[in-house]
Amino acid sequence: MIEQLEKLVHTFGPTGQEQAVAELIRTEIAPFVDEIRQDPLGNLIAVKKGKPGGKKIMLAAHMDEIGLVVSHIDENGFCRVRPVGYVLTATLVGSRVRFANGTIGVFGAEDEDKALWKPTGKLPAWDKWYLDVGAENKAAAPVQVGDMAAFYPFFHQQGNRLIAQSMDDRSGCAVLLAVAKQLSAPANDVYFVFTVQEEIGTKGAVAATYDVHPDMGIAVDVTFSADTPKAAPMAVVLGQGAAIKVMDGGMIAHYGLRQALVETAEAAGIPYQMEVLPGGTTDARSIQLSREGVPAGAISIPSRYMHSKAEMVDLRDMIACANLLTRFVTESA
Repeated sequence: MIEQLEKLVHTFGPTGQEQAVAELIRTEIAPFVDEIRQDPLGNLIAVKKGKPGGKKIMLAAHMDEIGLVVSHIDENGFCRVRPVGYVLTATLVGSRVRFANGTIGVFGAEDEDKALWKPTGKLPAWDKWYLDVGAENKAAAPVQVGDMAAFYPFFHQQGNRLIAQSMDDRSGCAVLLAVAKQLSAPANDVYFVFTVQEEIGTKGAVAATYDVHPDMGIAVDVTFSADTPKAAPMAVVLGQGAAIKVMDGGMIAHYGLRQALVETAEAAGIPYQMEVLPGGTTDARSIQLSREGVPAGAISIPSRYMHSKAEMVDLRDMIACANLLTRFVTESA
C-alpha cells in the first residue's frame, strides 16, 4: 500500500485533469477485476463480479486534488491564478506548483505594506497573489491562460505516519486498490469507482452513480482529526482505525449501512471510530441523492493539515479501512 500511495501522490491530477491518475489506476487494478471502463466525464469504473443474486456495491474514491488555473499573464511574465477547489491562502507563501508540462511555479504576493513579514499581518486576497514561472516577459512564459497546476508532489514515511500533498484523496484511491487486490470471491458485485471533480462539488460521483445504479454506495475519503494541540473537539484521531461516518456538512449516512459497517468491524476485530464532521462532505452525498436515492455512507481516513501542502495520515488507519471494506463486500448479504 505504501508503494502504491507513493506512485499516486506523485502523479499529476488536479481537478479536471485526472487522466494520468486514471491511467495509473487502470494499470494497477486491471489484473484484479473483470471489467474496466471510463465514462465521458472521466470517472474510472472497475468491476469485480460476485456471486449470482448478490448486491451491486459502489465504492468511490476521488482521483482529483486541489489545484490552480492560470487566469492572466502580465507583460513581465508573472501569472495570476484562481483556485480550483478550496486552497488555503495561508499555505501559499513560497509554495511550489507543477504544471502538466513540467513547469515549476513559485507563489509570491503583492506586499506593499510588508504585511507578510509582520506577525499580525493579514493575508492578501486572491487577486494579490501571483505565480512566478521564471519568465522574463509574457512571450517567454512557459504556460498559458487556462493551464492548470497542482502543488509540487512529495512523499515521506515516518514510522506509521505518511505525509504528502495530496492524501486527499490519493490515500482513498490506495485503499480501494488494496481492497481490489484482496478480493477473491465476493458475495456482491463490487464497483470500484475512481471519481473526478470531487473538489469542486462531488460532480464526478453524480454521473458515476447514474451509470452504475448501485444498491448501496460507500465513499472513501479523508476527514479531519482532533489530536493536534487545541484542535476542535471531534472523536477522530490518527492511528485509531477507520472512521465510520455518521454525518458531515452535506449528508447523514444511511443508518442501516452505518450499523452494518460497525457490526462488520466489531465481528472482525477491525479498529474503528465514529465520525461526526461539522462541515465539508464527500462523494457519498452525490451517491445518496442520485436517481431515486441510494443508501450511502462513508469510511474516512483521519488526516491532519487537510488541503495543505503536507497532509498527514496513518498507515494503520488505511489498513483498517481496506480490511473493513474487504470484509463488508465479501460477506454483506
